[in-house]
Amino acid sequence: MSADKDEDPRMYGIKSRIRVVPDFPKPGIMFQDITTLLLDSKAFKDAIDLFVERYKDRNISVVAGIEARGFIFGPPIALAIGAKFVPLRKPGKLPGEVISEDYVLEYGKDCLQMHIGAVQPEERALVVDDLIATERVGAEVVECACVIELPDLKGRERLKGKPLYVLVESH
Repeated sequence: MSADKDEDPRMYGIKSRIRVVPDFPKPGIMFQDITTLLLDSKAFKDAIDLFVERYKDRNISVVAGIEARGFIFGPPIALAIGAKFVPLRKPGKLPGEVISEDYVLEYGKDCLQMHIGAVQPEERALVVDDLIATERVGAEVVECACVIELPDLKGRERLKGKPLYVLVESH
């Protein structure tokens, strides 16, 4: 990977494959649709490769993926860097004991859950798509990784200083 991801020639293919859908899921939202990125196997692989290149030597033992986009990008990253994958799911989707965390979206409120014991204290975690539950169980969040950042929504501020790596910034 080049020193600056914006100079990496793979970025154009990734950026050009993200479709903006106005007024979804409600009026005023400019939804960043990654399904068009997933349809292009080269652009999808390039996105995964950029994340893997960044994290392969960071001693990360856990990749936590947030439903649903984190389920798409998290597992291939985890496999490539030799880490376990932990799903962060919406309420009622995981059997057994869970830890829950409420959060606010640009278009409402939601909650995510994770199995108790899935992440151990002192593990080094990468959170794909958001930062919610992994810190509460004592893991060190090394970084948060997102395909797309919408700076106007100020999501970075909710990370409370945690490092964030973003492939595409959209306005």
